[in-house]
Amino acid sequence: MTERTLAEHLITALHRRGTRRVYGVPGGGSSLDLIAAAEDLGMTFVLTRCENAAVMMAATDADISGAPGAVLTTKGPGLAQAMNGLAHAALDRAPVVLVTDGFSAELAGYVTHQVFDQAAMSRPVVKGYSRLEGDGAAGEIERLLDLAMEPRRGPVHIELTAVAAKRRVAATSAAAPPEAPELPDLQEAHDLLLRAKRPVAVVGLEARHPDDARAVATFVESLACPVLTTYKAKGVIPDGHPQRVGLFTGGAAEAPTVERADLIVLIGLDPVELILQPWRYDAPVLDIAETRHRPHYVEPAAGCYGPLAPTLEALASRNRASDWDRDEISRLRADMGAAIAFPQGAPVDPQVVVERAAAVFGSGARIAVDAGAHMLSATGFWPAERPNDLQISNGLASMAFALPAAIAAGLAEPERRAIAFTGDGGLKMCLGELATAVQYEVPVTVIVFNDGALTMIDLKQQQRKMKTAGVRWPRTDFAAIARGFGCAAWRVATAEDYEAALAAARETQGPALIDVVIDPGGYARQLSAMRG
Repeated sequence: MTERTLAEHLITALHRRGTRRVYGVPGGGSSLDLIAAAEDLGMTFVLTRCENAAVMMAATDADISGAPGAVLTTKGPGLAQAMNGLAHAALDRAPVVLVTDGFSAELAGYVTHQVFDQAAMSRPVVKGYSRLEGDGAAGEIERLLDLAMEPRRGPVHIELTAVAAKRRVAATSAAAPPEAPELPDLQEAHDLLLRAKRPVAVVGLEARHPDDARAVATFVESLACPVLTTYKAKGVIPDGHPQRVGLFTGGAAEAPTVERADLIVLIGLDPVELILQPWRYDAPVLDIAETRHRPHYVEPAAGCYGPLAPTLEALASRNRASDWDRDEISRLRADMGAAIAFPQGAPVDPQVVVERAAAVFGSGARIAVDAGAHMLSATGFWPAERPNDLQISNGLASMAFALPAAIAAGLAEPERRAIAFTGDGGLKMCLGELATAVQYEVPVTVIVFNDGALTMIDLKQQQRKMKTAGVRWPRTDFAAIARGFGCAAWRVATAEDYEAALAAARETQGPALIDVVIDPGGYARQLSAMRG
């Protein structure tokens, strides 16, 4: 039987499952063996400037490709820097394999430099951990990859010493794919759906696979009911679909629609997607998901837990059209759009920034959105048409996400322009990744909402009538910084200059940055409407 090194076996197992890129900042141990093995298979190692960004990139790659994301780091500070990204992968349900260098056993008794318990550090956020030092290391790799991909998807951590990476083990064939899970009992769900006259569907992150998205469309069209999507499910039902009303976050903006329902149908909704607000609706809930989530904001009247697409297809075959009127759904959509609109009056406001970018780059572009006040306009007014058209850190809601995620999106599908909508605070946390975008000639446009503050926190401080402190700073000239990295860049403060910059960025082959000076004055009204 052919033997491979453990590093080769791990990389081969990832490649067999569709992984084509490995992200990270290498150390001098097992990282080098993994890079060599990846290069031998034609995979790309993407050198990032920070380990947190590397995990964000790998998680985005996993979302888009459907294959496990792969990251490698050095021991000690490499893992410590990667922890925020691991928390994102855990809470945003991304199957990521993180491989860190480790210390060999013979050094453990006296070496203290860079040493801490790496397994204990990652344990709260990973689904599995291994040093791959046992006799069944090859099978352990397959088990960890299976674990990362199983609902709820998430990260696993491999601590691999240089000695273990070079150990030769027998190559094994991939395990047979598991049998398709059986459909859950659907009778209670059928009964609820047949009794409902005005159901409302809410679609969540589990429905982003193309097969599931098609089944969701068939299901909601069989009911002819209003549809709301979470941030991460935006595009599962295209924004232009006549039944889609808008976003569901657990806040106030969706209430006028959901309050009219006599049945709320959750489709692939993970409660990690919702903001910290009590459930405000009395209608019974039908929960259709890959797995039952506990805790949850609501106790369902019935639940169907298993594979989404066949479950939805079986339910749709017996559905009847609801009593909803198409014009009523259209009015709800218009009213919701008006409620979350940014107040007009500024030379260039966040809603205009998003809508004009959409008009220039078209539906072929994909966006990544950072945490912060600008996300209200970005998520509300970008017209997503396909699953994963919008990338966001929602479960963790981390800043410093948009730029790394957009870079990964541009590398995964270079034929599609990636756009990073980021606040000035979030961009400052990951500015070095502009160098990554330039090095790999990524087709990414970074649009900075430059308002000189941590505006979301600033608003909360104002709401509590506290003195302004610790939330504002002098505005940075990001265009000048971007040019220093070799990136095309423009700084704008008027609608006319913004239009010109968008046109120039569209013609730029590699990365470009537009630094937009924003007046944050209208965010308070928008935040109240969307979060409530």
